Amino acid sequence: MEIAFVMAEAAPQPVAPFSHAVRAGAFLFVTGQMPTLPGRGLEMIEGDCARQTAQVMDNLAGVLQSQGLGLERVVMARVYLTHFQRDYVAMNAVYESYFNPARKPARTCIGVTGLALDALVEIDLVAAFRDDAGEDTG
Repeated sequence: MEIAFVMAEAAPQPVAPFSHAVRAGAFLFVTGQMPTLPGRGLEMIEGDCARQTAQVMDNLAGVLQSQGLGLERVVMARVYLTHFQRDYVAMNAVYESYFNPARKPARTCIGVTGLALDALVEIDLVAAFRDDAGEDTG
């Protein structure tokens, strides 16, 4: 199996030493994205969890697009929230708006004690390159 390490030009600068994503076989494993702004170093978007979630989703979409994929190819997501009880509903409202209601990926949502840059939310993804017929989409 070939493995490719991806740095997406349109994605924000990583906050630590890692690739934006790794392609392994038919899957793309996208590193957790922060609510940082592409092309602005480690500058984070200001605002509440809803605004931060929208920026994180846009950053994830940028990494996927760099590999010829869209959010419709996401099979699994993990969401990390620093204020789970307070922000869960707001995060869900934004997160859900990015997916087709009939094709939502599997997901885990975890409350954590802290995230890099004091972010309120971080999300990572796994996307599939191959469709049901085994055809490579990327």
